[in-house]
Amino acid sequence: MELCLAVSPGELTRAERKILDYINTNTDTFLFSSIGQLAQRLGLSDATVSRFARHVGCADFKSLKSLVVEQAVGPAAKMAGTLSQDLAFSPITWMERQQLYLQKTAQQLDLEAFDRGVGALVSARQIFLHGKNASAPLAAMLAFRLRRLGLPVSLLPSSGSELLEGLLQAGTGDLVVMFSFSKLSREGRVILEHRRAAGYQTLAFVSRTCIPPEEQADISLFAYRGEEMEYHSMSAPTALLDALVLAAASRLGPRGTDALERLHQLKTTYFPLDRAEQGSCRPEN
Repeated sequence: MELCLAVSPGELTRAERKILDYINTNTDTFLFSSIGQLAQRLGLSDATVSRFARHVGCADFKSLKSLVVEQAVGPAAKMAGTLSQDLAFSPITWMERQQLYLQKTAQQLDLEAFDRGVGALVSARQIFLHGKNASAPLAAMLAFRLRRLGLPVSLLPSSGSELLEGLLQAGTGDLVVMFSFSKLSREGRVILEHRRAAGYQTLAFVSRTCIPPEEQADISLFAYRGEEMEYHSMSAPTALLDALVLAAASRLGPRGTDALERLHQLKTTYFPLDRAEQGSCRPEN
């Protein structure tokens, strides 16, 4: 959900933005948490949570919960059991939790921003992708999929001065895609700051709903990865990435399918044995 408050996110402190982001992305868990449990989960004090409630126009924590209930869509406790951390690991439970993550991502999806993201991809002169640590494979997969559609793609180095050497190539008409989930990295700050001088556009995959203006990309797409102190899944970001690629392919039309067909012809011409071996891998009768 996106909680509507009497104050704007820009008027909140960093700790208060952390609370708001948690409410937006973990509404069901929030509603079943005491003020002490919420404070402990976020690494804050009970007093900080109380001050947040009063700052946003509520008399107390109970009134804050009532406000959230009024604005929540659907039953607050839906699938809340999948968030339990007290049970032994179960692959089935884990898969069910991914369903919840996808549901939260769909609920928070800004269709207008998604559409602008698709338009930015298909119209960019050059697409630069930056992923660091666990996000690096996502950047590589996005590069692979976009390149197959015939789009001009370059992977930026993950860190250090090599990033600057790659970023130096980006300019007006280009798009820089970055992954900035739990926090904005030093490299992410460089990318956002340099856009003012270089003139490129930015698209960020994020897992926060409350982002300070100075940390916002031109286009932000939200993907839920789990609570702050638990294992962060890449299921929802991957699904969102695939949705973006499919929408781009649809927007490109013949331009995208022609690129795939040319790739098919090249494989047939230069790697015929590979295709022959793939065709022979059939179960015997």
